Amino acid sequence: MTDFDATFALADRLPGWLTRDQARVLDAVAREVGPDGTIVEIGSHHGRSAVVLARALPEGGRLVAVDPFPADWRYGGPGTEATFRANLETAGVTDRVDVRVATSREVRSRWSSTVAAVYVDGKHDVWSLRDDVRWAAHVRPHGWVLVHDAFSSLGVTLGLLSVLPLSRRLRYVGRTGSLARIEVAPPTPADRLRPLREVPWWLRNLVVKVLLRLRLRRAAGWLGHHGAADPY
Repeated sequence: MTDFDATFALADRLPGWLTRDQARVLDAVAREVGPDGTIVEIGSHHGRSAVVLARALPEGGRLVAVDPFPADWRYGGPGTEATFRANLETAGVTDRVDVRVATSREVRSRWSSTVAAVYVDGKHDVWSLRDDVRWAAHVRPHGWVLVHDAFSSLGVTLGLLSVLPLSRRLRYVGRTGSLARIEVAPPTPADRLRPLREVPWWLRNLVVKVLLRLRLRRAAGWLGHHGAADPY
C-alpha cells in the first residue's frame, strides 16, 4: 500500500482517460479490500487504472486484469499488452496483478470466488456493458461495481439505464466525472431514480462530442468542456 500522490505521479505518465479524482476513488476502494482480497478490472489498455488499483492494495491483495488485447481494436494488439506488462513492472506491481488475456465473459464463465470490487472500462457498447456488469454476481455485499465513461458514452449510458432502475442488488450512489459508483446493496426507490438525474449531463456530453467532431472546441468551451479529448 503506497501514498496516493506517489501512485498518481506514476499513473499520470501513462496514456488513458482516468482523472486524478477518479483515481482517488479507485485508490480508496482498493485500500478497503482487506488481506487476500481481489479486485477485477475489465479493460486495462496501458495500465493507468491498474497501477492505481494495484499500488493501493494491502499486503496479499490481488488485481485480476482482464483484457483480450485484440489486434483489430484501436486500443488493443500485442504491442499494447507488452506495454501494459512493462508499465506494471515499472510501477513495481507485477506480483500483485494477475493478467488474463481473454474476454470478460470467458473469465467470468470460469470464476467461482467472491471479489471485493469490479472496475469496468471495457468495450463501450450496450451489450458488452450489460455483460460486464454481470460480474456483480461475484462481488461481496456492499462491495463496488465502478463503471468508467458512464453518462458520457452512448453505449455505456444506455446499458446502465437498462440495468440500474430494475436491479434488486445494485444501488447507484453517484459519479466522479464519468466514473459511476455502484454499491452491491438493495436499492431504495430513490436509488432507482438517481441514475435518471444524470441524463442532462449525458446529453450535454453528447453535444460536446458532436462539437469536437466538428472541430468547434470554442463552442464546447461554452458548455464547460476544455481540451480535445471527449468528456470523461
